[in-house]
Amino acid sequence: MTTDDFEGRVAVITGAGRGLGRSYALALAARGAKVVVNDPGSSVDGGASTEDAAGSVVAEIRAAGGEAIADRASVTDPAGVQAMVDATLEAFGRVDILINNAGILRDRSFHKVDLDDVLAVLDVHLTGTLRCTHAVWPLMRDQGYGRVLFTSSQNGTYGNFGQAGYATAKAAVLGLMKVLAIEGASKGVHTNTIVPVARSRMTEGTIIGDQQDAESLPPESVTAGVLYLVGEDAPNGVILNAGGGAFSTTELPETRGVFLGRDAQPEDVRAHWDEIRAGGYVDVLENGPAQFTKFLGMARGEA
Repeated sequence: MTTDDFEGRVAVITGAGRGLGRSYALALAARGAKVVVNDPGSSVDGGASTEDAAGSVVAEIRAAGGEAIADRASVTDPAGVQAMVDATLEAFGRVDILINNAGILRDRSFHKVDLDDVLAVLDVHLTGTLRCTHAVWPLMRDQGYGRVLFTSSQNGTYGNFGQAGYATAKAAVLGLMKVLAIEGASKGVHTNTIVPVARSRMTEGTIIGDQQDAESLPPESVTAGVLYLVGEDAPNGVILNAGGGAFSTTELPETRGVFLGRDAQPEDVRAHWDEIRAGGYVDVLENGPAQFTKFLGMARGEA
């Protein structure tokens, strides 16, 4: 069994002051990584807080003999993100791992939600992920090594009432991951996504109901999957679901489909709808162009 040793690696983790991010930070530091604990200490909805969440986790890491620094920038602040990267380079000289974990919630049904709240959620979960990743991407490419981790959600894949902004952001990062997995592969930069199934400030009172459920899904039960996805032998471009000791991957299959001809009418689509949607045989496509290749083959009568 290969040991996942992070000695000499430098990890930046956003939203690492509590819950999942804290668990990732402590585990990476325990295995030798130098850790940048980023957290502005905000409330669940992104509001101000006086708590020094980042500083508390850094103190835990140092007390256990690890190396860490705190960063309190918001991922919504471009200058703050760049300053975080600069501080990382000044303290540790490189960036090997980026875990995009920061998040907020402002849930409300779509016909009642204020669009400013939707945009605020997108700014943290999606644009914040873009900002942080874009800031470290050239460094990872130049050094020929990098591990980037996005955080998605089952609600981004399957939907959930009242979470238009959150689900939109969590679905969008999957598309970004697929692109970066392709672009970074030749440079030794792997990009993956974790879908935590765990107790956190954002799941308490929403997905997770009673205390027994919460105790069955501690944040620490996700961490093994995260460390695998940011390790040296990590896969590339995968969606890993993790929680409570269980692990699965989410694939994006496509039905085999049916060729109706280039002059097909809406009535033809309706008449063949069950066949179009038929399960059983499905294609798992590696990238966007693969779908074009598939459809071109069908149009040519090759499949």
